[in-house]
Amino acid sequence: MALYMIGDVQGCMPSLQRLLDTLDFSASRDTVYLLGDLVNRGPDSLGVLRWAHQAGTSALCIQGNHDLNLLAVAHGLRKPHRKDTLDEILSAPDRNTLLNWLRLQPLARHAHGWLMVHAGVLPQWTVDTTLALNAEFESAMASPDFTAFLNVMYGNTPDVWDDNLLGPDRLRVVVNALTRLRLCDTNGRMEFETKDDAAAAPPGFMPWFDVPDRQTAGHPIAFGHWSTLRNTHRDDVLPLDSGCVWGGHLSAARLQPIGPTDSTATVEVISVPCPQAQKPGAEPPLPTDAKKGNRKKPGKSAATCC
Repeated sequence: MALYMIGDVQGCMPSLQRLLDTLDFSASRDTVYLLGDLVNRGPDSLGVLRWAHQAGTSALCIQGNHDLNLLAVAHGLRKPHRKDTLDEILSAPDRNTLLNWLRLQPLARHAHGWLMVHAGVLPQWTVDTTLALNAEFESAMASPDFTAFLNVMYGNTPDVWDDNLLGPDRLRVVVNALTRLRLCDTNGRMEFETKDDAAAAPPGFMPWFDVPDRQTAGHPIAFGHWSTLRNTHRDDVLPLDSGCVWGGHLSAARLQPIGPTDSTATVEVISVPCPQAQKPGAEPPLPTDAKKGNRKKPGKSAATCC
């Protein structure tokens, strides 16, 4: 049995299939974790959702900001963005089955020694705290009135965590951290405007994984969301969004399970190019050196399939 984690697919089903073929992935034998943003901006979001749904426990997913956007649009709570590519899902005969499955996916998973999120983890949160807060989100989304939360989910405030937060404010911070976070200050105050590399961070802000005394430091975390992130140099951080939808690569990490006393994880990163044409006005492909953000344990080479 092989274990894989795959970064942001964003509707790029042809690239996902090519990557799965490269991995010799078998749903009867292997398991893949999809790190959020299954849909949107790519050419076949419907195909990605159908594949993930039909794969059952062989494809374990978390939600990203684009997945939540799909749910909000589908329930009439948010207008589609001009760059969204969600129409095929919204008009599909199996739309309700797919949307109901998607909304029950978590924002965080912990498996084989890895914490997996779409975007980031606030510095005050431990692994256990992150999973407990995810459980609160899952409870809200499983509720019959889940649309009440979707209706108040959007907004940039509160922008810092407080254990005393309640209701929509509490869940909004959880969603923003786990699906949108790139930069924060040492108090965990989030900054949402900067989408470039960490070098563009405003004064006082830094990548969430570089905050001193971060409670999850030393625990391996895999995430996506940040396609413009250049090289990271931490053994406990594995970014896997290599900009497929923008003409970059789709990346998977083949991993070995690690125990509770291990401080580093052995991974091999495999990537395939994503040549799909972009719509006019879409973001440009990443510079060549920006595609090298894959992390691996020192001494292990990353195999890139082109």
